[in-house]
Amino acid sequence: MIKQQNMDSNTLSYLKFQTPEMNKKNIIVFFIILLYFTGIIPIIGEPFSYSFFMAAIIPIALISIWAIVYVIDPYKNEKTYYLFFGIYGIVNTYVFFLVVVKLLYVNIGVEGTKPFVLWLMLFIALLVGVNILNVRALNSGTYDKLQKKKSLNMSWTMIGALGYIVGQFILSFIYSDDAVSTLLIVLVSLLALLTSYFSVYIHRYYFIHKNIELVKQVYPNFSLPKSERNARKKKLK
Repeated sequence: MIKQQNMDSNTLSYLKFQTPEMNKKNIIVFFIILLYFTGIIPIIGEPFSYSFFMAAIIPIALISIWAIVYVIDPYKNEKTYYLFFGIYGIVNTYVFFLVVVKLLYVNIGVEGTKPFVLWLMLFIALLVGVNILNVRALNSGTYDKLQKKKSLNMSWTMIGALGYIVGQFILSFIYSDDAVSTLLIVLVSLLALLTSYFSVYIHRYYFIHKNIELVKQVYPNFSLPKSERNARKKKLK
């Protein structure tokens, strides 16, 4: 067995996992605050749009049903949690996109396909960008340096985030003269920065799958049912 301290530091930095109980709490908190409260309420709010409701409720229902698996047994399903949470990040970002577009077309009264296409491109660029940055951070040792609290140059990350935020501000002011709606669009778009980051868990899932033997060395109980973990703990006492 390879000693943990002798592992590649970049690989080890990517294998810093939360406990299954924390994974469960993440689902409950993020679903309630980001997906249900911030996502569903604006969609079903007045003026109501059946088209936007259906476009949002189907993926929300599907990801919520899938979430039950990890709320019931986060231990046995620890590995696939990362795939699930990454897809949740995409779904929540998509719902935020629908919230923004609803505000534009239903609340503000914007017409034409151009605003839809521009915001769609912005959200797609956000999802693609954070995943590219995630791989770059892993390969460049950024995660390892962050965990060791070393100084590093994060200008490329700041430029990307700033570009997205400025883009949201510019488009909001071009297509809306309603201060409240503009503020809501920008706030929801900022929350999308967080949910889009969750999509990087898809890469982490495949990374775990590819390096499962290393994962087992760092976390011998990884993906084992809680009963087996408790039995192992008793044997070590």
